[in-house]
Amino acid sequence: MEKIKLLVTGFVTNIVFTTILFICAGRINYTQGWVFLSVNILSTLMNYLSIHKNSELINERSKLGEGVKSWDKLLLGLSALIYMAIIVIAGFDSGRFQWSPNFNWIVSISGVILIIIGQILFLTARHQNNFFSSVVRIQKERGHVVCDTGLYKVVRHPGYLGMIISLIALPLITTSVWSIIPTLIAVILLLIRTSLEDKTLINELDGYVEYTKKTHNKLIPFVW
Repeated sequence: MEKIKLLVTGFVTNIVFTTILFICAGRINYTQGWVFLSVNILSTLMNYLSIHKNSELINERSKLGEGVKSWDKLLLGLSALIYMAIIVIAGFDSGRFQWSPNFNWIVSISGVILIIIGQILFLTARHQNNFFSSVVRIQKERGHVVCDTGLYKVVRHPGYLGMIISLIALPLITTSVWSIIPTLIAVILLLIRTSLEDKTLINELDGYVEYTKKTHNKLIPFVW
């Protein structure tokens, strides 16, 4: 049941956001909107196929669970609002008023490639970490332990890196210069979340301090 719910929720979410994008664009012959819809359908299928056999992780990610940090709820709420702002501004910009330069297939396709790379990183990180929750919490009832294999040997939060790459792709897909502004805010919120989650794990998850001594960077290899 949870598997079907996951797939349906993904498709419904995509339809809602795409509908908002088209409404803001004010026209149905909005090429960027169709590219946006197509790449999100692909992402939904990738998401489902990469997790549908892991019922335990699906259950974890489909509910809040106990011990969710209050700051994480705030950041998630703000991130949802900012994502909506990206969609709205992109629609008005490249669709209705065309404040940005005319549509260019090269720019949009480069965004598609970038978002696929970001999704592959995110989904690989989730596949490799059975405690990859949708919220920040220590999953004591599930025997939460440190994941230090695969991508986690390179950086401590590869999932966030994938999410940031996917976000950066949105202004390219929609060819909207003005949507870069809320996109940068969304990236900053993810950087803040990465830092706060890392501190939480250092303070509350057994073995994480030792892990940080082996994997030094949080997000970007050799940088941070």
